[in-house]
Amino acid sequence: MTTADTTPQPCLTLTSPLDILAAVPYLVGFHPSQSLIIIGLAGGQAKVVTRWSLPIPPGTLASLTPLFAREAITEMVVVGYGPGEAVTPAVDEARLLGDNSGVRVGEALRAHEGRYWSYVCDLPACCPPQGTPYDLSTSRIAAEATVRGLVALPDREALERTIAPVTGPVRMAMRRATSEAIADVRAGLTRATDPDAFARQFIAEGLARVRSVLSVHATGGRLTDAEAARLGLDLTITRVRDEAWTLMHESHASLWKDLTRRLEPRFIPPAASLLAMSAWHAGNNVQATIALERALTIDPGYSMANLLMHALQQLLSPSVLGERMPTPAELDAAMGQPHAGWLSPLANLLDEDEPASPPG
Repeated sequence: MTTADTTPQPCLTLTSPLDILAAVPYLVGFHPSQSLIIIGLAGGQAKVVTRWSLPIPPGTLASLTPLFAREAITEMVVVGYGPGEAVTPAVDEARLLGDNSGVRVGEALRAHEGRYWSYVCDLPACCPPQGTPYDLSTSRIAAEATVRGLVALPDREALERTIAPVTGPVRMAMRRATSEAIADVRAGLTRATDPDAFARQFIAEGLARVRSVLSVHATGGRLTDAEAARLGLDLTITRVRDEAWTLMHESHASLWKDLTRRLEPRFIPPAASLLAMSAWHAGNNVQATIALERALTIDPGYSMANLLMHALQQLLSPSVLGERMPTPAELDAAMGQPHAGWLSPLANLLDEDEPASPPG
């Protein structure tokens, strides 16, 4: 999976291969393995950080050329993690891309089992053939990164666990709240004599709930189980989800992360997609990718998740979508009056039986 961060990085002064190796985990959010990392610099500042899982097919890095041009990248640092047979072809492709793009390769390293090798230095005195042992704990970079609020988790799996479903009593409480919310909606549908009028009211309440939730979140509040469950149902409606999308800000990530963890599985894709969008805005592309993988595992056809995944894989900037997002008023004008058909995605999920979760 490809991830790219085009948000200017907090200043970490790198003066040696050890500094580079110490900085990479903080730039991608975890300690990578079997990975290729490319850091693009402009004016001496890291502007682009990309990661690929190794091995990569030939031609994989071609999408970097327009990204480098857009971000005015003049220099790059390449770091591959793993054995030489996996890393060297990828580093060779990266160096060739740099040559063809007019981007200088300042350093190219391979790190594996506590040693590193440089592809741009062949002096035995500083870069012996057997590699150079290194210890990240001796670098000042970890302390600098911590002061600047950067975090490096042990591995990608640890990052995945940060949005893993809640378990135990918290899960059981959410399951009860979701059942009650579903029963309430079903009762309303049963009583409704005018399905279109019911849909208009349901969607108006959902839109108001989204705005209220964002206001509560902004003041440090957290949704109750009942509120979270009802919002999960609301977000299945495209117009309601898009209200949250049009009002998107990177600070909303913690709200959508909380919902992604708490909602029952079939209601997760909208919240996980909103988490991905807010993480992408904040430059946390690894978390955005993980959130989208979560959404698409549940619903491979979920259109918003597929759209965002395509954007991430093509190394697009979040401004590409942000500049094209309509306002809520423009959405209303484009979509017209709500009607009963708008509730179909929710109705389909109401009819699904919730699979039993493993004990936790």
